[in-house]
Amino acid sequence: MTNMNTHNDRITRREQLTRRELLTETARVTTAMTAAWLSSAAASFWARAGETERPHRSRISYYCDGEIHVNVPGQPEGKPLTSGHWDFKPSWSKTGDMLVFFRRLKNDADVSKWITAVHIINADGTGLHPLSDGTYTDFNPTWTRDGKNTPLWNRKNAATGAYCIMASKVGGKPGEEVALTDKRYSAWVHSAASDGRLFVAAAPPKLGRGYYLMTPNPGGEPKYERIECELAKKGLLDRVSVSPSEKKICFEYKTGFLNRGMAGRTLYIADFDVQKRTITDPKPIANEAGKPFWIAYPRWIDGEAAVIYHSGETGKNQLYVYRFDDGSTTRVSTNPRANYQYPHGEAAPC
Repeated sequence: MTNMNTHNDRITRREQLTRRELLTETARVTTAMTAAWLSSAAASFWARAGETERPHRSRISYYCDGEIHVNVPGQPEGKPLTSGHWDFKPSWSKTGDMLVFFRRLKNDADVSKWITAVHIINADGTGLHPLSDGTYTDFNPTWTRDGKNTPLWNRKNAATGAYCIMASKVGGKPGEEVALTDKRYSAWVHSAASDGRLFVAAAPPKLGRGYYLMTPNPGGEPKYERIECELAKKGLLDRVSVSPSEKKICFEYKTGFLNRGMAGRTLYIADFDVQKRTITDPKPIANEAGKPFWIAYPRWIDGEAAVIYHSGETGKNQLYVYRFDDGSTTRVSTNPRANYQYPHGEAAPC
């Protein structure tokens, strides 16, 4: 009887161990499956949240038939931010919440004789206010990238025809703007760097005409550091825009210095070294053949994945996007009868 009891006890212990192992394994598998499901569900949730919170495409601001719009490329126009005026060249602040543009108050067949006023408006259409009083020719406003959100623009000297660079502040009033360059020589701000320097075309008397990184010195003479570029020795770079990383640059280009007409330019991208002040390895992205139509205002969008610009090749200015990953070009304006110009990427000052 004792041997039989011992045998039964051993069987019972083995069964208990087997059941315990089964329960342990079942718990382990259940835990693993639950963790995997939770991980998959969380990943799916955050993917959906990311699609809502971080759109794949940045918005753009642009001119359409005299009005300022904010939109996603490829979408039909909604309500404009401005209407009832002729508003041009909206540039987006680095903070992404404001646009600076100029309003034409007096027209002329000679664009350089326009009378304009610079304005700021919030990207949602609120907060419109002027920065200049509408008695000057003020053109092509942009922003600093140094965290100060300083609006900048180019003002014509009516006596000489040259331009000087002006600066104001968000919330500023007409008459509070200050000149950053001497009106006795011409200077034009194109773009900016995050260290506070400005990308300018200028002709300071001691240095001569060229492209420079300029360090502003309000009330004094700015510091000019020449930018080296082989293309600049052969022709004109215009509507220059430094990329958000400050490692690339895009611009209009036309060989020669005598013909300053807008038609027939080629759009380029190139490498840019903000410390060495060099523009290298230029590559044409649009109108390489230099056909005689207006193609202009290349600007960075989607980080640095693409450049948007306007082109009048079809007879009406339309918006196009060039993408670097596949070299494709796509028209993204939706109304072939409208006139689209001056696109700018969200939070990417020109």
